[in-house]
Amino acid sequence: MAAHSTDGPIRLRIVGGIGAGKSTVMRRLEELGVTVLDADTIGHEVLSPGSLAAEAVRRRWPHVVDGAGVVDRAALAAIVFNDHAELEALEGITHPDIAEEIAARAAAAGDHPVAVELPVAAGLVTGRWVTIAVVAPFELRIARTVERGLTEEDAVARAANQVPDTAWAASADHVIVNDGSQEGLEARVDDLYRLLSAE
Repeated sequence: MAAHSTDGPIRLRIVGGIGAGKSTVMRRLEELGVTVLDADTIGHEVLSPGSLAAEAVRRRWPHVVDGAGVVDRAALAAIVFNDHAELEALEGITHPDIAEEIAARAAAAGDHPVAVELPVAAGLVTGRWVTIAVVAPFELRIARTVERGLTEEDAVARAANQVPDTAWAASADHVIVNDGSQEGLEARVDDLYRLLSAE
């Protein structure tokens, strides 16, 4: 298991599947003073009207971009969700820009601790980032996702289409198991952050 190196600022990448609790982990890290970044939010930004990525999307899927250059994200998601080749094409368009923006924002933070939530592609950041996998029992993840408004069928489909918890855990430097209360999860985040801050 790798550990944070003391020769640079704390850089954390938070990974895990839908319903695992990544958002709660990020919220707690922000309360602890960490600068938090969300790859999904940055992904929306790189597809803003007039961007190179939005233009590339328009060329490949003309019907999902309107006359003002606004990408219909729901229509785009419907195309790529169950088609791996189409998803790879979209990632090829957006991921380089997302990675560049994450790197720029982390550099701008200087010595300040930074954490980025990576719901899908852990490879969006490279270098001396500590990977923290947030995992939870599958049934609990589905229940949490349904509470957010998805149907159970949609929640199961999305979870099944993602990297399994075992793979996230195997590739991580640290694993946080979120199988209890929110308070318990926050305590585990606190403990891990103290450990990383002391190294």
